[in-house]
Amino acid sequence: MSLKVLVSAAVLSVSAGAYAAGSHSGGHHAGEGDHASDGHHSAGNIGRAGNPEDVTRTIDITMYDNYYEPEVIDVNQGETVRFRITNQGALVHEFNIGTAAMHRSHQAEMMMMVEHGVLKGDHIDHDMMNMDMGNGHTMKHDDPNSALLEPGQSAEVIWTFNEQANLEFACNVPGHYQAGMSGEFDI
Repeated sequence: MSLKVLVSAAVLSVSAGAYAAGSHSGGHHAGEGDHASDGHHSAGNIGRAGNPEDVTRTIDITMYDNYYEPEVIDVNQGETVRFRITNQGALVHEFNIGTAAMHRSHQAEMMMMVEHGVLKGDHIDHDMMNMDMGNGHTMKHDDPNSALLEPGQSAEVIWTFNEQANLEFACNVPGHYQAGMSGEFDI
């Protein structure tokens, strides 16, 4: 096992205690910001799921252990972009479009995924992810602004940037954001 994997695993385990006080309230994206009537986070001013027919360009995103390439992405207001995301790291990583407040809220929810055995460092227990956690809520990770990927996996996120907002993309797996796994959108 490489030193980089051991260090990343240590960050994940140390951060577990720091985030253990987090709670999973309402829905997978419940927390600060606008909420839909079902308790899930609504996109609000961060944009919306894009229509593939409206895509103006494709941007390749590569996730490594605790950083992205590229780290800054220029987009235009109203533009619909296809993000083609690949996890080249040794750990599970996430590409999530949101504000800093949304990421803070989501990090507590991701800690719940670790505590319930859904996230296991280098893989995802998909059966556990789909279990009812109470009130009909699961830890299923299927929001249009996000992709949660195991090592070697790829996915696409198609997103329309509705208005100018202070957005970033980040990995909210416990400890990864704190280790610097985030990037900026320049709108």
